[in-house]
Amino acid sequence: MHVVMFGDQHVESLGGAQVSMRLQRRFLERAGHTVTIVAPKMHGPRAGADDAALALSERQRVEPYVDMPSIPITPDREYSLSWPGRRTDRFVDDALASRPPVDVVHVQADFWGAFIGHRFAARHGLPVVHTMHNRVDVGIEATAPFPRMVMRFLNRWQRRALREVAGPVEPRRDGWSYLRRFAGRSDAVTAPSSHFGRRLEQHGAVAGRGLPTVDVVWNGIDDDVLDAALAAGPAVRAPGKPRFVWLGRMSPEKRLLPFLEAIAASGVDADVEIIGGGGQEKAARRLVEKLGLTDSVSFSGRLPYAETLRRIAAADAVVQTSIGFETQGMTVFEAASLGTPAIVSDPDIGAELGSGYWQVADGSVGALASTLRTAAEQIVAGTGVSPDPSIRERFRQSSRSAAMADIYARVSA
Repeated sequence: MHVVMFGDQHVESLGGAQVSMRLQRRFLERAGHTVTIVAPKMHGPRAGADDAALALSERQRVEPYVDMPSIPITPDREYSLSWPGRRTDRFVDDALASRPPVDVVHVQADFWGAFIGHRFAARHGLPVVHTMHNRVDVGIEATAPFPRMVMRFLNRWQRRALREVAGPVEPRRDGWSYLRRFAGRSDAVTAPSSHFGRRLEQHGAVAGRGLPTVDVVWNGIDDDVLDAALAAGPAVRAPGKPRFVWLGRMSPEKRLLPFLEAIAASGVDADVEIIGGGGQEKAARRLVEKLGLTDSVSFSGRLPYAETLRRIAAADAVVQTSIGFETQGMTVFEAASLGTPAIVSDPDIGAELGSGYWQVADGSVGALASTLRTAAEQIVAGTGVSPDPSIRERFRQSSRSAAMADIYARVSA
């Protein structure tokens, strides 16, 4: 079948949703499907060039991308906006007219990409699968100034962009009403975790034209990259003090600074590696110096994905510190797939893992410090926890793409 995916950002820009879409395309194409990704044109260098998938698409003689006209919206010009409206509609229709007939539209966007995708599906009478990647209310609260004003604007913009698309009338202007409008226009709604799926169901953000439930399909890990990381990983733990890894975007909702405070408060003798970058990097480096942690905490910056997995495999634990923000929490699943346990602050993410992690009692620095001490003591004693071995196979992208293909077949039928 021919699946057309719509995203807010080009899939070769940085971001978890973009990584997931690249992987989905690659493994759906391996299974014999055709995938076209419609997203705003990039204005900066591409960060995630997917040569293997591009080569496969070229063999199938199908260009995988439709790059919509866009304007850059960030100083580094990496992220862009395409305005939803009739001009963009015409561009998308013209770009897809010469391609194979479309069987299903898969919206993997929260903003303009979602508006454009739903408008395309409505014009052509196509079924829609909408993957909810983002808990919009929490995300905007954590990242935007004047979040209530932003949410009101988004709801107004959404109602205007989707007024030609049949669906429920939703007068409210909060984050859940925003997601319900998309869900009501969809034949299936999917979520990357059980806990986010439950929240969507509790707030009525379920398919308006399909099953009144949410299909849970994890974002997965590339089978080939996982196998390579497992083959290169250590057979036994290397001697030395406990090794903790924190990785992610350095922004307030990720709670890097409280983690550094907890390291100092715990008094553990451990090596701590920080992987990633972001707006709080300078503040984090200053805090490390202020707390006297320069001998134990190192900053590695942004690393290639394969190297990041190698660092995770060599660690004794990955530390997850955000609470209530993540809709899945990819890092702990990547760690579990590699046999590395996690220290988990978010109880929803811990429940999703099932076993093989240390749960932090609450969101305080003291609770995190206590859990760090417990984990360090058990690691040194050789009595640490082990991840659920079934996650490795359940997290492979080949299995996730097969599950998504089943949903495509259901809504197309």
